[in-house]
Amino acid sequence: MTLPIENPTWIFFIVLMIILFAPMIMRRLHIPYILGMILSGIIIGPYGFNVLANDSSFEIFGQVGLFYIMFLAALEMDTRSLVRNVQKYLFFGLTTFIIPFLMAYIASQIWLNYSFAQGLMFASILSSNTLIAYPIVSRYGLGKEKCVNLSVGGTMIALLLSLIIVAGVATSFDKGDGFLSWCIFTLKILLFGVGAILFIPRLTRVFLRYYSDSVSQFIFVLSMMFFSAAMAEVCGIQGVLGAFLSGLILNRYIPHVSPLMNRIEFVGNALFIPYFLIGVGMLINVQSLFSGMETIKVVIVMVLIGTIGKALAAYMTNYLLHMPKSNGHMMFGLTSAHAAGSIAIIMVGTRLEIAPGVFLMNDDILNGVVIMILITCVISSFITEQASKTLAIESRNMIDTGRDAFVADDEKIMVPVKSEASAEKLVDLAALMLNRTLNRGIIALNVVYDDADSALKQREGRIMLERLMKQAGSMDMRMQTQSRLATNVANGIVHAFKEYDASEIIVGSHEIEDFRNNSLGNTLDSLIAQLNRQIIITRILRPLNTIRMMDIIVPDKAEFEPGFYRWVEKLSRMAENLSCRITCYGSGKAVEMMCNYIHHRHNKISMNRTEFASFEDLPSLTNEIKDDHLMVVVVARKGTLSYTSQFEKLTLFIEKYYSDRSVMAIYPDQYGQPIDEISFADPQEQDAKSVWAIFRRFFTKRK
Repeated sequence: MTLPIENPTWIFFIVLMIILFAPMIMRRLHIPYILGMILSGIIIGPYGFNVLANDSSFEIFGQVGLFYIMFLAALEMDTRSLVRNVQKYLFFGLTTFIIPFLMAYIASQIWLNYSFAQGLMFASILSSNTLIAYPIVSRYGLGKEKCVNLSVGGTMIALLLSLIIVAGVATSFDKGDGFLSWCIFTLKILLFGVGAILFIPRLTRVFLRYYSDSVSQFIFVLSMMFFSAAMAEVCGIQGVLGAFLSGLILNRYIPHVSPLMNRIEFVGNALFIPYFLIGVGMLINVQSLFSGMETIKVVIVMVLIGTIGKALAAYMTNYLLHMPKSNGHMMFGLTSAHAAGSIAIIMVGTRLEIAPGVFLMNDDILNGVVIMILITCVISSFITEQASKTLAIESRNMIDTGRDAFVADDEKIMVPVKSEASAEKLVDLAALMLNRTLNRGIIALNVVYDDADSALKQREGRIMLERLMKQAGSMDMRMQTQSRLATNVANGIVHAFKEYDASEIIVGSHEIEDFRNNSLGNTLDSLIAQLNRQIIITRILRPLNTIRMMDIIVPDKAEFEPGFYRWVEKLSRMAENLSCRITCYGSGKAVEMMCNYIHHRHNKISMNRTEFASFEDLPSLTNEIKDDHLMVVVVARKGTLSYTSQFEKLTLFIEKYYSDRSVMAIYPDQYGQPIDEISFADPQEQDAKSVWAIFRRFFTKRK
């Protein structure tokens, strides 16, 4: 076999072996695995042992991998934080662009004696950066951290500004009308941005609503990413900006805990992103460092200015925004690497002729950029790895002392399933509400009525449970399953509930009776009578990831039910994962306490409050609750403090006025932490003077 290897089978085999073993070796050496991929590319590449040629496969897969990094970064961003803190994003983006740009331009004039145009191109290279270390952040699950979001947003702003400068320099070399070229360029960018924002969401909602097949959804999402990237390139900007924009647009349609998100991350992290990193390594020619003193001089200036400039921007922003020191390390680590943007800019510079046979960017600058990529990737990988470890520990400590300390830790969600039509949606719903820090998974239960057809129905039930197990596995979620016979379905559910010591039930209307009955069916009546734990009944008519709003209708005195915070926490988690808004309808203290809890424990949720006097007025909300909303009604068992006779008409109202809406009814937990033992706000805002708390302390003293 001759080198370099050209056989596609052997090329793919060698790449897979690198992807498999490089992280293992790097982990033993305590070196970030990303660096292992790049070093592997150097070794096997044309400037190393020439095992593999840098052929079209690396160009294609590498391009896909780069798009994937930016797409995943946008999908994992907290878009609500982006909207609320847009000034902070702009500040860091401008800072991480301007500081390195000015430093690099001054250095190019003083130390390297470059011309004005060369200085602008040189400064654009160092002011841009690539999120080469983002896979490290993603692996630690820190994609929604504020400092990570700032780094991603700042990177996009810096890259866009750098490309605009480069476009300006390139335009100055054209013989045509420069002003007209700029006008056309600006118009194309505006049309691209507006078109993507208007076109992609509408198409996505329609597609996800009518096509639930996992393969079709995955292909659709990738198609949107590449279409956006291709259109960006048509407009004269880098495709990574288009991929990033498509990720921002699709962010709310792909929940982080969904099977679709899991598939996107898996394919990217397993194949495309490592391919890109190996391809970056194959571009690096370490021998060019010894090609002359001018190259060494360029490398020193690039590494020092690029690293110091990005560090100053990161730590200055960190200081001015009063963020922890670890956040500054993370911002510096993510923004200090130079790769794809630098390569794109240097390629433009090497094609611009300033005289016959003389190009704007010479070989010394090209070699310097290549070596700088290696050094800055090493720096970025090490700093990001250490910052991720520190930030992960800090985040875990905050969770331990934060909102999860105020809700019960006995969570075991049971999902009785019967109908194929609703079983997958119920599992998706449970995953959205699940407390992942407890890592307890869910319990899927299929109860079959014991009659002549029980054997056939039980076999069908087991097949359905196997499908649900695969669905849970695609979300990295644990699941226990049970299929059981019972002469009474309600009793079968209750017995299984007690055997597993479950904390709550999420059941679909198909699994009991429809919403046509005044009592929601005898099965539900039996469950309510025999269980004092939380019961959630749902009728989901559209994909969960297309829900824009949760309309929560809260009865008066709901705050006195022991399970008040359990359902508030569940709905808050669901709203966070779906990136949807919440509207609270009610008039009592319960709505105020609910809003306080969400504001202090889930402050990323966009929420508003509307006065709602009585459940008799439920029909008046038909114009407010749209078909892409989820109507949540908090009801109560008879004899409890928040029960009202108006609940008797609830199912009639739902069937008459909301038959085409997605509906959820919650029967709160009657077994939970007393309300006066839970702090949901600042000490000054705690409900220490509630009637329940006063009576509790009074009778305690009497005893």
